[in-house]
Amino acid sequence: MNYSKYATIIVVSQLFIGGLAVAQNQPYATIGQVVRIDPQVNRLIPSDAKIEIIASGFGHLEGPVWVRDSSYLLVNETKAQTTYKWSPKTGLSKFVEHNGYTGRLPYSEEPGSNGMTVDSKGQLIVCDHGDRRIAAMPLRGKGGKRTLTDNAQGKRYSSPNDVVAHTNGSLYFSDPPYGLPQQDKDPGKETTVNGVYRYAPNGTVTLLIKDLALPNGLAFSADGKTLFVSQSDSTKPLIMAYPVVADGSVGKGRVFYDGSSLPKFRPKEVFDGLKTDRDGNLWTSGPGGLLIISPAGKLIGRIDTGEVISNCAWGDDGSTLYLASSMFLCRIKTNAKGILPGSK
Repeated sequence: MNYSKYATIIVVSQLFIGGLAVAQNQPYATIGQVVRIDPQVNRLIPSDAKIEIIASGFGHLEGPVWVRDSSYLLVNETKAQTTYKWSPKTGLSKFVEHNGYTGRLPYSEEPGSNGMTVDSKGQLIVCDHGDRRIAAMPLRGKGGKRTLTDNAQGKRYSSPNDVVAHTNGSLYFSDPPYGLPQQDKDPGKETTVNGVYRYAPNGTVTLLIKDLALPNGLAFSADGKTLFVSQSDSTKPLIMAYPVVADGSVGKGRVFYDGSSLPKFRPKEVFDGLKTDRDGNLWTSGPGGLLIISPAGKLIGRIDTGEVISNCAWGDDGSTLYLASSMFLCRIKTNAKGILPGSK
C-alpha cells in the first residue's frame, strides 16, 4: 500500500477520525476508477463520475445506512465499536460508542455492530456482532437499544451480519460464524447451520435458508418479490436469488451470479454487502471493488477504490451510492435510483 499517497489524500480532504474535523467548503479528494465492462453501465454512471473520499482513517467500516427523514448516513467501525454519523452539512461525528458487544466472553477482532437498516417504524435495526443479536433503537425521541431476537428455538445465533426490512413488516438477516474466534469450529457456536432467518412482526423467528456455507449480504428487489443473498465463500462465490412467498417465507433459490471465474484482485475480497436499484441492477461488493450486475445476471462494470469494499448504501435522493471501503468512507453520484431503507 502506498501510504504516502493516502496521507496526501487525507490532508487534502481534512477529514480525520481523531478530531472529527470537517471540510465543508472545498472539493473532496478522489480515489480509484469506474471500470466500464459493458456499455450498459454508461446509463447508470455518468462519464465524469468521481469516487469521493468523504471521511477516512477508519479501521474497518461496515453496514452503511441512509436515514431518509433526516438526511444523514450511519456507518459502523466494527473494530472500534463505534457508529459514526455523516451529514453533507455537518460532516463526521460519533453517533454511538461501545456498541455491538457488552459481554465478557472472547470474541473476534470485530466485535462491534455490523449490518444495519431502518424499518417502517423509523427504528434503526442493527446486527450486534459481539452480542449475537438483532437489536432495535429509536432514531427519534427517547429510548435505548433493545434486543429483538438473539436465538432461534433456544440456539444462540453465531454473529448476525446483515439485515433488511421487507414491506410485509418482517426482518430478514444472515448469520455466518465470522464473529466467533474459531468460526465454525468455535465451542461457543450453538447453531448447526449458517442460516438466513426471518423475524416476523409477531416476534416469531423462522430459519429460511440453511444450505449456504457462508450467507452474508442481503437485499430485496424493488418490488420485494425477490431476496438476494451473497455467499462470501471464496471457494464458491455466489449471489443467490429467492422468491418471496406471500406468507413471508422464500421459495427455492437459484444462482443469480456465479463469481468463480472472476480474477483475484486483492486478498480477502469476497461477495459481501449488496444493494439493488429500481431497474433491477445489483450493486455488490466483491473481487475488484463494487460489482454492477445487470438484471440478466451479467457483470457490466466495477467501482474500484483500490481497497476492499465491504458494503454500500443508497443515499440522498437515492442516486448517490455510499461505499464502506476499508479505511475510507466514499461516495459516487450515479444515474441509478436506489431503494432507500424505510421506503414504502
